[in-house]
Parts: sequence; structure tokens; C-alpha cells
Amino acid sequence: MELTRFADVDDFLAAAGDFLVAREAEHNLLLGVCQNVRDTPDAFPAPPYFAAVTDADRVVGVALQTPPFQLVLSEIDDTAAIPLLADDLVGRDLPGAVGPVEHVRAFMGERTARGAPPARLKTSERIFRLTTITPPRPVPGHARVAEVADRALVARWLDAFMREALEDEPSDIEAMTDRWLSRRGRTLHLWEDGEVVSLAGVGSQTPNGVRIGPVYTPPEARNRGYASALVATISQGALDAGRRFCFLFTDLANPTANHIYQTIGYEPVRDVDMWRHDRPETDPARA
Repeated sequence: MELTRFADVDDFLAAAGDFLVAREAEHNLLLGVCQNVRDTPDAFPAPPYFAAVTDADRVVGVALQTPPFQLVLSEIDDTAAIPLLADDLVGRDLPGAVGPVEHVRAFMGERTARGAPPARLKTSERIFRLTTITPPRPVPGHARVAEVADRALVARWLDAFMREALEDEPSDIEAMTDRWLSRRGRTLHLWEDGEVVSLAGVGSQTPNGVRIGPVYTPPEARNRGYASALVATISQGALDAGRRFCFLFTDLANPTANHIYQTIGYEPVRDVDMWRHDRPETDPARA
């Protein structure tokens, strides 16, 4: 069994692309990050990490990281790949890792055994896949694309989303807002009913699909069907544009979100966990 690092995203995909696309829903985050690296190669403060573990000519697991974010771990077809990845990442500054429940847990155990800071489970999520929309109940209003004039609202709601859904205190909201509004590989949509009442993004393309998210509705506008209508509208738009799939992640601690997405046709595929290393409160990598 052998681990290979790749300096270039295209070389990485040439080696591991077939492995990833064979389970496109499970690997939509990895594939979407690869597309983001292609679309915005100058968006990261340090070179990304790309690695594949092979057994003879067969890929059995891959991982990537775009600093300063967490490692993203694939499905692992041979658990012997996990210690190899942990060995290769000794000394690399990782805030944590996200991946299939059993594999990311094992990886974080291997990593802490090699001297990394203690780790804790931060969030448990579920990957959903959609191929056909079930129209939700009609609600007043309409969807539109977010414009530069919406910047203050978008920044405020992205900040609220990060704090509520991911329990993070984000440090780069201004840069995140600019990336969304630049429409480089991603588009942010708003639902307007007299005023803007919900937000949802479309981005992180995979070979046959696209990921929906973030999705945020302020508390005072919830339980009125706005998020369902917006997600259904932009998901149908992606399918109409030729995408076979739409993907999204939900927080398993939020039963409302898990229910509403299923009512419009999203089907559960795989549970994933996000783990974080414990770090001092002043460490910017926590965000």
C-alpha cells in the first residue's frame, strides 16, 4: 500500500477521479472543493494538500485540505489507508477533519496518537441527494440572485449561519461574502417577499451535480415555507441546466431541516462527522 501526494488538482483527479465519481454523492464535498480550487486558485493562503492511497493500482482512500480549513476524508475501502494518511499529515496544521463517520473517527484517533491536540466531535451531518423535485406548497414571493447591493445583508446572514449551524465564530466573513458575490463557480440566491426572507447558495460543482448551501432564514421568517421554496427553485434550476444531481448537507441535530428537504425530494445517502482539535481561544484556525 502506497500514499502519493499531488501538487496539482488536475493530477490528483487524474489519479483519484474515478474513485471519487463512482460514489459522487458521498464524495460531493471533495469533488466540489477540487472544482473550487480550479475556479479560485488564488483563494488559499497556502498550497492545498492532495493525497491518494493505493493498493497496487487500486485507489482505496483519498484526502485533501485547502488551508485554513479542515481535512476532507473520502470513503475508505481499506482501513490500512488511515494510518498512512495520519503519518503523512504529522506536523501539518489541521483544525480538524470531516468525513464518513467511522473513518474520520479512526483518522482523528490515529492523529492524536501521533501527538496532535485532543479532538472532539463538533457536528454530525447527513448527505442528501436529489434527482427529481417534489414541488413544495406555494408561498408568496420569488427567488432572485444576490447582488452587490445586498452585501451587508449577505454578510450578516452568512455570519449568523456559521454561528448557528456550525457553532463557529467566523473570522473571514468579509472574504466569504465577496467570494459568493463574485459568482466565480458559485451563486447566492435570495427569496424576496416584500423584503428578503431567505438565502441559499449553489456551488461546488461535481462532474454530474452541484451542492446546495448554505441555507439560512432569519428566525422571524421561519416556518413559512420560504427556505423550502427557495431550495426547490434553485435545485430545479440546476437540474434544468443539465445537472443530474443536487446535493446538500444537513445537521442531524436539526430535525426540521432534515424533514423539509426530504419533502421536496432529497434522499439521505451517508452520515458524516466533523471533528475539531482543541485549540486555545486565541488560535485563528478555530474559526
